[in-house]
Amino acid sequence: MSNDIFITETTIEGGDDGSLADTTVAVKDNISTEGVRTTCGSRMLEEYVPPYDATVVSRLKEAGATIVGKSNMDEFGMGTTTETSFFGPTDNPAAPGHVPGGSSGGSAAAVAAGEADVALGSDTGGSIRCPAAFCGVVGIKPTYGLVSRYGLVAYGNSLEQIGPFANTVEDAASLLDVIAGPDEHDATTREPPYDEGADWSDSDGEIDGTYADAATGDVDGLSIGVPTELLEGADEGVVETFWDAIADLEDQGAEYHEVSLPSVEHAVEAYYVIAMSEASSNLARFDGVRYGHSADADGNWNETFARTRKEGFGDEVKRRILLGTYALSAGYHDKYYKKAQDARAWVKQDFDDALSEADVLASPTMPVPPFELGESLDDPLQMYLADANTVPVNLADLPAISVPAGETDGLPVGLQFVGPAFGERRLIRAASALE
Repeated sequence: MSNDIFITETTIEGGDDGSLADTTVAVKDNISTEGVRTTCGSRMLEEYVPPYDATVVSRLKEAGATIVGKSNMDEFGMGTTTETSFFGPTDNPAAPGHVPGGSSGGSAAAVAAGEADVALGSDTGGSIRCPAAFCGVVGIKPTYGLVSRYGLVAYGNSLEQIGPFANTVEDAASLLDVIAGPDEHDATTREPPYDEGADWSDSDGEIDGTYADAATGDVDGLSIGVPTELLEGADEGVVETFWDAIADLEDQGAEYHEVSLPSVEHAVEAYYVIAMSEASSNLARFDGVRYGHSADADGNWNETFARTRKEGFGDEVKRRILLGTYALSAGYHDKYYKKAQDARAWVKQDFDDALSEADVLASPTMPVPPFELGESLDDPLQMYLADANTVPVNLADLPAISVPAGETDGLPVGLQFVGPAFGERRLIRAASALE
């Protein structure tokens, strides 16, 4: 087993029968596993062992899955490359010497390397779709509220969702079937409404069947909106690969037209203000008193608290806590946080408008191919801007899927489909046509 993919290798056996019997699963290391350490890729939680299972883990076990390890990740989910992990970076099995994407890089790499059949990640601003695109696998970011977040160590509560990775759209959909649905432990979950738009042609596909049933590959009559803003500034080879995939879908009976999402030019700024603000309050609980790393400091509690956090958190996490705390501070709340929430409402409205005239929207998942290892660490801003195509979807609470679209210069390129809230079936159906 590749040691840079997993932070902890383990075997957690599931039940004997179930839809995932004989299936191995890698679980991102910010999802609680009872009795198996859950580190979030941080020194702060290096020895933390949760006393309970996340809801998604309970559901995996009930479905008969075998969990083979806790996969590497950017510290507390903060990063686009899996290089901010306290345990070191993960290499990209699909493009050695390059990053696997982040923050769920270990989960995507586990699937790409064949270390697990499927995997779970979490997506706050692209952290499932980015590594799926970079590692040449399928990743689904579900609608906010479809999958329980109980037992997920929080980074940005209003943005994040747990979702599946797999080598095929159908396998990812099968994993989604297991983990989706309301949970009494998470008040943000809800029963998905019936998606009338899932059946855009005269085929007699079962719309209200399972998610896996939706992977029919039938896109005859599908209307695809292509947001021009999400192609601007993207790498030439990525754009070329994207249009080749759209042409392939056209050959199968889909049609595309251009749409505009003017608000997305402010989406990255709004996203980082909201995500960092939520992170600064979520990470306040790591104080060295109850669990996690505790510094040895003679003197008063304030010193111990400060030193614990100084030693326990890496640079990227500190950067985000500081920026988030600043954005929420007394004189700046309206100037930054409130403005970001207004921008979020604008992004939602833009997506609603664009999806009123298309079944799905399509863009490159990432505007660039995978970076070389070490390349982006010197320039955090470059890393933040790489999220330009993924973060707007989280701001709008919508579902999205990344599916392999081909390669540029031998490096994987992903295509992202975005759908209306709880429109997962139509995304699965559209994506399965590219396999």
